[in-house]
Amino acid sequence: MPTKIFVMTHKKFNCPDDPAYIPLHVGRAVSNDLGYMGDDTGDSISSMNCYYGELTGLYWIWKNYCPEHYDENMGLCHYRRYFVNDSRTIMKESEFDDILKDYDIITSKAVISGDDGKTYEETYGESHDISDLILTGKTIRKLYPEDYPVFLETIKGNRTYFGNLMVAGGKIFDSYCTWLFSVFNEMKKSMDLSMYGDEYNRRVFGFLSEHLLYVWVRARKLRVYEGRVVISDEKAEVKELKASVGYLLKKGCFDEASNLFYEVLKVRPDVTLEQSDLRGDIPLLEQIIYICSEEHKAGTEGILSVCRNIDDMLCHVRHVTDILRKENWTDDDRKYLNEMNVSDIAAMVLALNNNTAYRAEELPGLLHSNTRKC
Repeated sequence: MPTKIFVMTHKKFNCPDDPAYIPLHVGRAVSNDLGYMGDDTGDSISSMNCYYGELTGLYWIWKNYCPEHYDENMGLCHYRRYFVNDSRTIMKESEFDDILKDYDIITSKAVISGDDGKTYEETYGESHDISDLILTGKTIRKLYPEDYPVFLETIKGNRTYFGNLMVAGGKIFDSYCTWLFSVFNEMKKSMDLSMYGDEYNRRVFGFLSEHLLYVWVRARKLRVYEGRVVISDEKAEVKELKASVGYLLKKGCFDEASNLFYEVLKVRPDVTLEQSDLRGDIPLLEQIIYICSEEHKAGTEGILSVCRNIDDMLCHVRHVTDILRKENWTDDDRKYLNEMNVSDIAAMVLALNNNTAYRAEELPGLLHSNTRKC
């Protein structure tokens, strides 16, 4: 059976070299054209992308592709998230077809929703407005009362899906979309969407839908193949933040770099998530901004005297941190600290923030006097 996987994107990307994968520009109605097929033709909610995220693409597939390809398998993934096989290579059309001969639907693997035994409901409430989840339950109870017990059971548990990744035959795909969008359409009648002030929290339906897929497949007792998902790259917003901060630091605009960093975290807290910041650069980026600013105030050349590229800075502070964690430094360690002009300021900041073995008050005495005046 033919299989088409629509790759949801709002950025230019390298699409897998397989005819099963079709790039779909989500939110094209409210953004610059990327040159891909968009979700803004025919029956569309593309202009509502800020509230739905990749679901505007799901809606487009459901209304414009599914009716004419009901006998096909269809699904969605993201420009940086793909289903992979046991060899960790991106799955091909024939592999999806083989799996769906024995299963009803392919989803991402269920994940633990929170730490310390917290329920999904508790975890959701820590990051989003819990009233949205409560309204979701009330709406399901009204429209689909048979599904409400499963909804309650799952939000009191600690497992969920992530990313809205799925592949299924046309009949099941249509059934899921009918259910999902009927719930959201009913919810909108009781919601004031203008109250969601920032870009992150406006994606309310996108966040809710990840768990609702989990609810839906369990309520219907479907045969679910939970596939392995690979994240192929950092989130585009993480890359953009690092590049912008790096540019400002290089220009000596330290206050501007700090203001930009915290403003972005305020409206896009998702850039700090492990699935967005794959290498854990964001915490180090914060430390670099502070170090560069303090070194400048002290009239000391430090990081910026040896690193002008943000990726080099990140690599450098990681290496310095690794040295500081050691109980005993080698000659090569001391040589690196001196030749790379590591200031006492940098050493103290990295020690305090990265759990080194040394007490902060000892660090200045452990380093040679290697600072040069600007």
